[in-house]
Amino acid sequence: MAARLRMNLTHPYLDLDGDKLREECGVFGVIGRADAAATCALGLHALQHRGQEAVGITSFDGTEFFTVRGLGHVAENFATGESIAELPGLMAAGHVRYSTTGGASMRNVQPLYADLASGGFAVAHNGNISNARLLRQELVQKGAIFQSTSDTEVIIHLVATSRYPTMLDKLVDALRLVEGAYALIVMTPRGMMACRDPLGIRPLVMGKLGDAIVFASETVALDVVGAEFIRQIEPGEFVEVDFDSTIRSHRPFGEARPRPCIFEHVYFSRPDSIFNDRSVYASRRNIGMELAKEEPVEADLVVPVPDSGVPAAIGYSQQSGIPFELGIIRSHYVGRTFIQPSDGARNAGVARKHNANRAIVAGKRIVLIDDSIVRGTTSLKIVQMMRDAGAKEVHFRVASPPTGHGCYYGVDTPERSKLLAGRMDLAAMREFIQADSLAFVSIDGLYRAVGLAGRDNVNPQYCDACFTGEYPTSLTDNAIVQAEEAQLKLPVGKVA
Repeated sequence: MAARLRMNLTHPYLDLDGDKLREECGVFGVIGRADAAATCALGLHALQHRGQEAVGITSFDGTEFFTVRGLGHVAENFATGESIAELPGLMAAGHVRYSTTGGASMRNVQPLYADLASGGFAVAHNGNISNARLLRQELVQKGAIFQSTSDTEVIIHLVATSRYPTMLDKLVDALRLVEGAYALIVMTPRGMMACRDPLGIRPLVMGKLGDAIVFASETVALDVVGAEFIRQIEPGEFVEVDFDSTIRSHRPFGEARPRPCIFEHVYFSRPDSIFNDRSVYASRRNIGMELAKEEPVEADLVVPVPDSGVPAAIGYSQQSGIPFELGIIRSHYVGRTFIQPSDGARNAGVARKHNANRAIVAGKRIVLIDDSIVRGTTSLKIVQMMRDAGAKEVHFRVASPPTGHGCYYGVDTPERSKLLAGRMDLAAMREFIQADSLAFVSIDGLYRAVGLAGRDNVNPQYCDACFTGEYPTSLTDNAIVQAEEAQLKLPVGKVA
């Protein structure tokens, strides 16, 4: 059963900012709706913040699979009826992405599709397989031929070579071999499956739209398409949906202690989403309140770094009593993907996206609130922007703990040597960004903001490895790379 494939190769967007943790990916699926592809495109548009590098949709009309993929945004590839018309059928799944494993290439744009012995198989994956390199080597040695460099294709080959009889059993068998994080939407000729890894690191929710069943990375995508939120897919759960809307739930991995990504509350999810049964907006406002309690400062104004710093800044202002003002105005017509053709233009990128509201900040003591500091280069430029606008003092407050460790679960994180908190202490970071003071919310404060008493250091309730360095799974590929690098550093003639 061959898929019909059309690709849009136009890609006028480049991400050259590199000073935010880039959201992993976003997935959306719908089964049992006549306009499945159009619904999928609308849902992906609501998830655009999770991936702006590429987009793809695959549909199934009861006989054949169809795929349209393109580089760039959803609106660029699915704004007209032409693309949607190429995607007939009652079932469709889509994906927006940033490249984590595999790099930026059309061959890595999802959903990925393969003709298996049991029929067509399409998969959209949010997350990262942390032993994909090792599994890929083993599969290639057995004769597997890979068409992409994406870790997602490893899952397809594991499913294809499984000896179990049913597709559900094949998929479970494949996923027993992988480590890391995954939220998957899978399409076969029999219907749709959705599943999360046993720790539930990456998000996935289920909704209902008329008689159709919908899956999405965030509840906001359900809102946008008019679907009713049913519940989240539980960690380790596999949900099967047939074309008659029969839903079956399976828990092949038993019970595990969930470890969803706490950075969804900090930055990744849209503030109007519900994550882990909590309002993301409320969590971010609460983080700001905790930050004001832990790190007060005498100042005249609380100013958010837009847009991600706004809810935390509101919370900081409410708790501290310091007035909230929009001291920085963001251009929504530039964004992180603006073309910057030269080094000089690249260095001016912050000015294109953010401009000081001089009439508000001049002569004032400012508390700047941002969600995180990654490399620190943008923070430095924004502090300088405030000073150039006449701010008397600039105090930087961060609505997350220091991000000092890389993520191996589907977030595009710079290597630790490029993370400001990975190579500097607090005093050095303050000096680097040239603020009058610098402070971060504590890890316990972050946990209190999301409704817990604090971090359980024995059994943490979230994955917070980017802050603590405590990874909830094995990191096989990373260990192999570190061993290889250590071997290369040995003097000639020495053996590790």
